[in-house]
Amino acid sequence: MEEYRIIRKALITEKSTIAKDGWNKYFFEVDVMANKVEIAKAIEKLFKVKVKNVCVMNVLGKKRRTGRIVGQKRSWKKAIVTLAPGNRIEIHEGV
Repeated sequence: MEEYRIIRKALITEKSTIAKDGWNKYFFEVDVMANKVEIAKAIEKLFKVKVKNVCVMNVLGKKRRTGRIVGQKRSWKKAIVTLAPGNRIEIHEGV
């Protein structure tokens, strides 16, 4: 799979900003079919950093209701990437 199809977007929240500053961890939304090895290789190739660890979790879509109709948002996969000491991803630096 291509690197740009594996990594969908960076997740920038209050929790991810604290994890970035304290433990050098970055949060990404990734493709549902991607595994840890593919995610690590994609991060290393796109951002030219050394990945130490990757944790992956499936996030279930929330149920939403409009009147009588009940729908559901799409489910997605979240990856928490820990970088080796001394490595940083510049996309998060201005936040």
